[in-house]
Amino acid sequence: MTVVHEINTLVWLGELSGRYGRRVTLGDVPAEVWDEVALPGIDTVWLMGVWERSPAGLAIALRDESLLASFRQALPDLTQADIAGSAYCVRNYVVDASLGGPDGLAEARARLADRGVRLILDYVPNHVAPDHPWLTEHPERLIQGSREDLDRSPEAFLDVGGHIYANGRDPYFAPWPDVVQLNAFSADLRTAAVDTLVSIGDQADGVRCDMAMLLMNDVFAKTWGDRAGPPPADDFWPYVVPRVRAHHPDLLFVAEAYWDLEWALQQQGFDHCYDKRLYDRLLHEDAESTRTHLQADLTYQRGLVRFLENHDEPRAAATLPGAQERAAAVTIATLPGATLWHEGQFEGRKVRPPVFLARRPQEPPDEQLRAFYGQLLPAATAVREGDWRLLTTTGWPDNDTHRNLLAWSWTGPATRHLVIVNYSDTPSQGQVPLPWPDLSGHPCHLTDLLTGQTYDRDGDQLLTPGLFVDLPAWHSHVLSVA
Repeated sequence: MTVVHEINTLVWLGELSGRYGRRVTLGDVPAEVWDEVALPGIDTVWLMGVWERSPAGLAIALRDESLLASFRQALPDLTQADIAGSAYCVRNYVVDASLGGPDGLAEARARLADRGVRLILDYVPNHVAPDHPWLTEHPERLIQGSREDLDRSPEAFLDVGGHIYANGRDPYFAPWPDVVQLNAFSADLRTAAVDTLVSIGDQADGVRCDMAMLLMNDVFAKTWGDRAGPPPADDFWPYVVPRVRAHHPDLLFVAEAYWDLEWALQQQGFDHCYDKRLYDRLLHEDAESTRTHLQADLTYQRGLVRFLENHDEPRAAATLPGAQERAAAVTIATLPGATLWHEGQFEGRKVRPPVFLARRPQEPPDEQLRAFYGQLLPAATAVREGDWRLLTTTGWPDNDTHRNLLAWSWTGPATRHLVIVNYSDTPSQGQVPLPWPDLSGHPCHLTDLLTGQTYDRDGDQLLTPGLFVDLPAWHSHVLSVA
């Protein structure tokens, strides 16, 4: 099971520099800091934003009043020195010298490998910076426009050295003013994408592909129409991924994906795709909605990335008040598929810094929340072994609060675990029939891995009518069964 810890590299190194009273780069991060990052239960670290950022993109951002307002909201004492440019406005896929350059990254990867942890890095397939070398050397790799396009839609096109290019975009939002759109239908672009990903695979164990669904043939055709030219016979990712894996067979491909295209992208070669649908259900809907989501095909679920926050979403501590975050965290941590944790989430940070910033505000850590996650991560590692199964819950004619309970089991070669979450703001009771017939006729000992509390129960009762559960609002059991 893949468990990813996302780190905002630029902000993190800046804070480490302040902590140690010297400039800290990827090549000289102290050993105890890598231990803090590679927590028990973490097997993959995503160093977000290591590539060379664009001065041209930064200049555009500094003229954008709406962006500047968002920066000030996140960092009230903002100075111009705090604005580094977007991590997703990539000038070159070379590790930024200010972060330690390629040698620093290689050292960081080695230190993570010493701890049994893989490294993943970003790839932005949809767009590049306005000063990326391709704009002058390979314009055929980009979506181009005319002077008339620029005059008619100055918000959607830009002039670079007298050449008109389209700004990068998602079809449902305004164009991004600091990036230039690549042409997913260009044969030359596809070859270059393979080369770029092979280079990333030389430096890392995996790649997180930004907005991966934008490159799919049908999506791209709807977004760009005739400007892109005719769609190739092969879709983008089925062309690119096998050619990259010819060089790096074990490279982990993770897709940022939306619009219910996760299954399609899994079929096109991705190991894991964002489970945004579960995120939305946990934030805005009830236990029944989540239970319905978890009835999906298990092969599909194993290819999802469960998360409560990342650099694009608000902080969990700001959107999931109090005990609800703990209930949601137990849920995502103990499901099949990959789990994504965001640096700062464990300490209860509430401010999400925009990816343009090199600094974030100081926030006091929530020590109780940190202790909770310190128990949850290793517990989830112990639990997620073997076969997963969604369980039913039952109640009584005068009490249907069992509908608030989510329950599933994990059956390993020599382990059995049971997870029950009251995903509601009211106390809830129910019975959970367990899926192990051989419990019949035996006493059973249950241990809650989060609290250490133990329970002795009769095996026959655990099968029919099931384990009786009485949980306060937003509380959970993570039980080993022996």
